[in-house]
Amino acid sequence: MKKTETVESNVVITPPNFGVLEVLVKGTAPLVIERFSKKAEIMEKMQHGAQAKSKKVRNARDYEKEAEESKYKHQDGWEGFNAASIRAGMISACRLVGFKMTLAKLSVFVEADGFDYVDGLPIVRIYGNSTVFTAHTRNATGVVDVRSRPQYRDWASKIRIKFDQTQFSASDVINLISRVGLQVGIGAGRPDSKSSGGCGWGTFEVVGSESEASIKSAFGIS
Repeated sequence: MKKTETVESNVVITPPNFGVLEVLVKGTAPLVIERFSKKAEIMEKMQHGAQAKSKKVRNARDYEKEAEESKYKHQDGWEGFNAASIRAGMISACRLVGFKMTLAKLSVFVEADGFDYVDGLPIVRIYGNSTVFTAHTRNATGVVDVRSRPQYRDWASKIRIKFDQTQFSASDVINLISRVGLQVGIGAGRPDSKSSGGCGWGTFEVVGSESEASIKSAFGIS
């Protein structure tokens, strides 16, 4: 009978090596936020079932209220955008440089400035004032609808990116977020929109050190 030999080997798993990089960005196009704000309305329709269709009453629409409900807001009153949009943008931008998106999912994260007071979603603060933007759009069924959303025409944000330093260098992160700002975008109507070619909204640039002080002063960023 042949004797089976046991071969021992050492598997070395390196410990996590994460760093945090703070990046200041300034919008190069309007930012339009489209937070899902009709959850309560949909839940009410589902509770009433068929009765909701047969006895439907159309109330006058309040477009300013709809725009307000589409905002991400912190309990302290400041407004923001979903932190996941930056992370999703960085993962998507990896296609442009040949980096595996599956690895990027495990390697880049965005630290939130706070959480939305309604849904608890992590958000990044927007520095800038919003206005009510009303335009026609198409629902998933193809029916034309009119929606109001908050639009930030002049805006900036301070983004903190947590990244795996065994996968990315600090320069890699800067270049990747720059591509997000130029080629991917965030919010509604961004270039990398899943449902269309975008409207040219939600683009931004990484602010260099030479203009960082002036941008922070203009937007009141500490």
